[in-house]
Amino acid sequence: MAFNCVIVTPEKQLLDEKVSQVILPAHDGEMGILTGRAPILVKLGIGRLRADVITGGSRSYYVEGGVAQMKGEKLTIITDNAIPVDELDADAAKAELDAATARQVQDQAGATARARDIQRAQVKQRLAGAR
Repeated sequence: MAFNCVIVTPEKQLLDEKVSQVILPAHDGEMGILTGRAPILVKLGIGRLRADVITGGSRSYYVEGGVAQMKGEKLTIITDNAIPVDELDADAAKAELDAATARQVQDQAGATARARDIQRAQVKQRLAGAR
């Protein structure tokens, strides 16, 4: 059995295919979605989203936050940022990590932003190296 999976960012639609399963980065850990899943609305975290397409193989994306809604036989993922994993650059991710780590902070808001930027860069670096 299969269901439709759509991934949308503010700039474009990245995926609209029939899939057998999706593993997504929920805000509190990874979550698997299969055909026949009860309706659910999930807050997304930062990490890898993998969609196993029925034509064979899988599509992997780096995602940053957003929501996923499973309703009927359709999973809709709306995220601020999604990048195909094969387009991630390990060197660019390392540079992002170095810049975020070196950045000085003056207050709690700056510390929170710095920690988020470090997490984003670390995840990108890990995914780029795991291809």
